[in-house]
Amino acid sequence: MRWPSSLICVLLVTAGLSACERSADNQYQAPQPSTAAKPSTTGDVKPLVFDPNDVKSFKVLPAKFEYDKNPITDEKVTLGRMLWYEARLSKNHDISCNSCHDLSAYGVDNKPFSSGHKGQLGGRNSPSAYNAGHHVAQFWDGRAATLEDQAKGPILNPVEMAMPDEKRVITTLKSIPEYVKLFKTAFPDDKEPVTYDNMAKAIGAFERGLVTPSRFDKYLDGDDKALTAEEKAGFHKFISLGCPTCHTGVAVGGSTFQKLGLVKEFAGLKDNGRFDHTKDEKDKFFFRVPSLRNIEKTFPYFHDGSITTLDDTVTKMAWHQLGVEAKPDEVKAIVAYLKALTGDLPTEYIKKPELPASTPTTPKADPS
Repeated sequence: MRWPSSLICVLLVTAGLSACERSADNQYQAPQPSTAAKPSTTGDVKPLVFDPNDVKSFKVLPAKFEYDKNPITDEKVTLGRMLWYEARLSKNHDISCNSCHDLSAYGVDNKPFSSGHKGQLGGRNSPSAYNAGHHVAQFWDGRAATLEDQAKGPILNPVEMAMPDEKRVITTLKSIPEYVKLFKTAFPDDKEPVTYDNMAKAIGAFERGLVTPSRFDKYLDGDDKALTAEEKAGFHKFISLGCPTCHTGVAVGGSTFQKLGLVKEFAGLKDNGRFDHTKDEKDKFFFRVPSLRNIEKTFPYFHDGSITTLDDTVTKMAWHQLGVEAKPDEVKAIVAYLKALTGDLPTEYIKKPELPASTPTTPKADPS
């Protein structure tokens, strides 16, 4: 891997650098700049020399995100893909994982809040499912440690897929002979393969292959021509303004939690963020830092989907998180770089399979 000498530049970082959290279970922890900035009593931001070794924290995406507690097999992926598109996992048989995380649309539905059971709206924007295998935890507040844990939540959430309990889910799956066979094939060592945990493991195994390599990965791998001059300038500006304080690593984010409004207060913020999960005052207004991969396609932005454009998002982030009033040309340059993070969709991998037919014993949809 070779790096342009211009990447050895000044990084402006904030007092919040050390506030970024880590999870012991995270297999893809992103290195942070080697020296923490100390704020002056006036709140000024001190410049630091950006260590070239820190630049290497931008990593090429792997082919898939392995997890030793749920080894990926072809059989699990086949089952997980079917379950991803399976609307019978919802109370009214009308909502699947793909309804809110449309894989043909970069894993989102481009709505501020997704529509669930009987048209109910969720309270936070639905994040992309792509490259989520890198994340330190799942959901904006990190309440699920892994993709497998996350897969269990929406199915039983009364606002989302609204299944009444795990028993109803398993009864539905067991009523369809083809699923019983697929579970046995995917989990051959289990005496009772059709379980709620195994359902989540299959979906998780499938999600761990939702990876979108981009031209940025080719650039990281040494192809200096993979990015345009404008995009390279944007990458340098992204670094020099201090964005890698949080947005670094394999997914250019996703590996830490950070306070929204770290340097400059984020006015009107009503969502308590991670505090809702931990009940720890120190976590108030902290959210999992989003990945910036495919950010061009995953609008609207923020936990509440309140911002619709990348320009506005970059401007607000520079101000609230870094205390930097980004100039229009700086914003333009950074946005050019961010668009280079748009990856290639794995069209064959995400192709919707033919789902097994219901049987007379399959529980009917319940619109109540």
